[in-house]
Amino acid sequence: MTPVLPEFDPPTRVLKRAQYEAFAFELLEGDVGDVRVRNESYADPTAHEYWVRIQDGVPDSCSCPADASGDGPCKHRVAVAIRPRILELAVQMRVVADGGSPPNGDDDTGDLPCECEQLSEALPCWNCVDAGRRNLSE
Repeated sequence: MTPVLPEFDPPTRVLKRAQYEAFAFELLEGDVGDVRVRNESYADPTAHEYWVRIQDGVPDSCSCPADASGDGPCKHRVAVAIRPRILELAVQMRVVADGGSPPNGDDDTGDLPCECEQLSEALPCWNCVDAGRRNLSE
């Protein structure tokens, strides 16, 4: 899957927040191929839960107020975009729901590796820290 981040061109502040905030992702069955993004960094994460719509393999829109402002992609869309495995699974879900089958017949989610460490040397994403792949002191 081709990375979508270059076409987004998010501001550095948005990119960093998308990397280091403690996001949890859930593939939505009712809205097949869309992703619920919950920011676990807050005391009440359910109050910071938004739906990211995936269109043609790209996080196209988000239900958050920041995305509605029209000043570029919000941190939730960028958070999905920098996690290729999440994006890939959302696209696969939509393909299956539309009557297709997953590539190679493989629909196992397995471990969700994070590849965003290549985006910033200075600050790892939350998923890398949580999984023990990187430390905050690196």
